[in-house]
Amino acid sequence: MLLVRKKDGHILKDTFSNIAEYLDTDCCLVVNNSKVIPARLIFTKPTGSQIELFCLSPALPSDYAASLSSVISCEWECLAGNLKRFNTSSLGMNLTVNGSDLVLQATKLHQSGNLLRVRFSWNHPGITFGDILSAIGRVPLPPYIKRQPVERDRDWYQTIYSKHKGSVAAPTAGLHFTSHVFGEIARKQIPVHEVTLHVGAGTFQPIKTISVAQHTMHSEYIRVSGEFIRYLAHLNKQVFAVGTTSVRTLETIYWLGVKLLQDGSLSPRELYLDQWDAYNLPQQTSVGDSMSALANWLEKAGLQELVAHTQLMIIPGYSFRVVKSIITNFHQPGSTLLLLVAAFVGESWKETYQYALDNGFRFLSYGDSSLLL
Repeated sequence: MLLVRKKDGHILKDTFSNIAEYLDTDCCLVVNNSKVIPARLIFTKPTGSQIELFCLSPALPSDYAASLSSVISCEWECLAGNLKRFNTSSLGMNLTVNGSDLVLQATKLHQSGNLLRVRFSWNHPGITFGDILSAIGRVPLPPYIKRQPVERDRDWYQTIYSKHKGSVAAPTAGLHFTSHVFGEIARKQIPVHEVTLHVGAGTFQPIKTISVAQHTMHSEYIRVSGEFIRYLAHLNKQVFAVGTTSVRTLETIYWLGVKLLQDGSLSPRELYLDQWDAYNLPQQTSVGDSMSALANWLEKAGLQELVAHTQLMIIPGYSFRVVKSIITNFHQPGSTLLLLVAAFVGESWKETYQYALDNGFRFLSYGDSSLLL
């Protein structure tokens, strides 16, 4: 683990199991409890050619839990591999799930580039789509891991606190945490809170445009309890975010509160944070006022939790409102993740990453960790 103190640029090297030593007793830890689903389905045509459908996000029903619990049929937005071979209206496969034989059909409804809307249907009402993914789906390892997923990835590519199924990539900063580490954190009486952001495949999408302003940020589903939002409204502790997904969730709910202060009549369907909203909304709102507005809105709407989508893109120049420290892995050049780190650390991020390279730190999903103070 690499530790960076932003105020003086000081760099330390330690092992992650000692992280509790660097957490102040006046802080709280926020983790993303999203769980990775085995989202890659491989169909084989009678000709022998294989087509991969990578399930990105549910379309009908659009709620993750409802879609994974669907019986008979559901629709998903999918990426298609070997798309040119998907030249029929549907694909099919025979499979056995929980001891029951069934036929799974994948019907192409709409296509935009290599992004498809697909209806999955099957002929067994006692089997859910989640059961089907668990039985035959493959773990969606990042493309820079140049091997096929193996059975142990189903456990290794999950945090020990993962709960809500929906991510197609792990919130990898959390992979370092063990029961022992949480025990040391509890010994210091540091509270740990959970949020949910289902990580989309866009997290792998490199920035290919000449200007960052031309890059389209992917939209991701977030869920945060009203109780935690109310807690943030009166918080007198520093927030340590585990992973860039937790960072984006925490910063998103702040800006959603600001939007509500502008227009309290927004409906749940309208509560969406666009890519550049954070740079165009009023900049002087306190965290307490923003979170109180959001908590009050939930209460009036009779909602126990916030469910929304965010496209928030954090780039240098962004002013962090909620997060004071970040625990994250080392990210690749040309990624929105590295931009977020640069926004938090400042220009010294280059020296930080050079230190990591010079000292043999491992990068990316199964790599090493950094604590940015």
